[in-house]
Amino acid sequence: MTIEIKAPTFPESVQDGSIATWHKKPGEAVSRDELIVDIETDKVVLEVVAPADGSLSEILKEEGDTVLSNEVIAKFEEGEAGAKSEAKDEAAEEKKSDEKSESKPADGGDQATSGDEGEKLLSPAARKMADENDIDPNSVPGTGKDGRVTKEDVANFLKSGGSKTASEPGSAPAKAAEVEAPAGDRAEKRVPMTRLRKRIAERLLEASNTTAMLTTFNEVNMGPIMELRAKYKDQFEKSHDGTRLGFMGFFVKAAAEALRRFPAVNASIDNNDIVYHGYQDIGVAVSTDKGLVVPVLRNAENMGLADIESTIRDYGLRARDGKLGIEEMTGGTFTITNGGVFGSLLSTPILNLPQSAILGMHKIQERPMAVNGEVKILPMMYLALSYDHRLLDGKEAVQFLVTIKDLLEDPARILLEI
Repeated sequence: MTIEIKAPTFPESVQDGSIATWHKKPGEAVSRDELIVDIETDKVVLEVVAPADGSLSEILKEEGDTVLSNEVIAKFEEGEAGAKSEAKDEAAEEKKSDEKSESKPADGGDQATSGDEGEKLLSPAARKMADENDIDPNSVPGTGKDGRVTKEDVANFLKSGGSKTASEPGSAPAKAAEVEAPAGDRAEKRVPMTRLRKRIAERLLEASNTTAMLTTFNEVNMGPIMELRAKYKDQFEKSHDGTRLGFMGFFVKAAAEALRRFPAVNASIDNNDIVYHGYQDIGVAVSTDKGLVVPVLRNAENMGLADIESTIRDYGLRARDGKLGIEEMTGGTFTITNGGVFGSLLSTPILNLPQSAILGMHKIQERPMAVNGEVKILPMMYLALSYDHRLLDGKEAVQFLVTIKDLLEDPARILLEI
């Protein structure tokens, strides 16, 4: 039985996606719910799994191709991957070979490597990678069926330092990648931006170009929270099933209380209207290898410290594995970002549209401070609040940030809401 493999249903905020990686080849045995392909969108990487035991019979969308919501990307043959799937795979290979024949040299010149006649067979993804890196496909050892060169073959060839181009058919093999380049060699590498990185760039540029963004700063003595954390962290962890007591929970609670007192900071602009939100959905920026994502704590005003800390930890782990859902990163009325984990002492965070403000945390650093006429060494953190001056006046923004400072320097006020 043949089953159509379709791209997932994308939400309204996602227009399309692109094929990131095929984890299975046509004819390769696949178990039910086993990962077949990754589809990258502007926000997350979506996984498509096998609908049953069987094998892929045909791939319709190659790596790098753009796909729409629910578009058919492959065909799947239910049942054991045996002779039938092998036959289909062979036919597909022959079809692709015919399609690639037009790329052979017009003069019929022999560009084959030792033991081959004519040009090598390449998968479309391998052809694309070879072209992008100016590599002669005939110089790449093929491990696919009938010597076909796969994308992985090209990638391995690049890792080994291969650089033999079609214009240099007789050049000597390149040295291994680990060999140092000669002095004065100004090597460059060009790689395409991921969809996530492109989307991040678009949104940051949009925020800079369409808002009257301004940043106000303050500093907070982290001593009281550090003492509270040191006193109760072990008991907290035991009482809440291993959830650790961090700093972010206090900041989220302080922000939620401050947003309640200053509803304009929690609002957003929609054309000529101001939209006031009766809830505090606070986004927490999480850094991943692919870029910054901002999962959202829904109704943060109703969450306890343990819920906040465990949810943030879960978001962080799933973000690094690319397991966050799109619905978990949409919406949000306010954002907190922590550059301090990377050592940042001071920064000006950029707004996360359509939100009107974003709070930046930074590194905790001991500094001499004047306290009641005496100089004391205190663990201080700079705070930054970037805000849209179209909606917020400086008075509101400063008072909001001072409220967060006051709540953090006297944590009991968070619980008492005073």
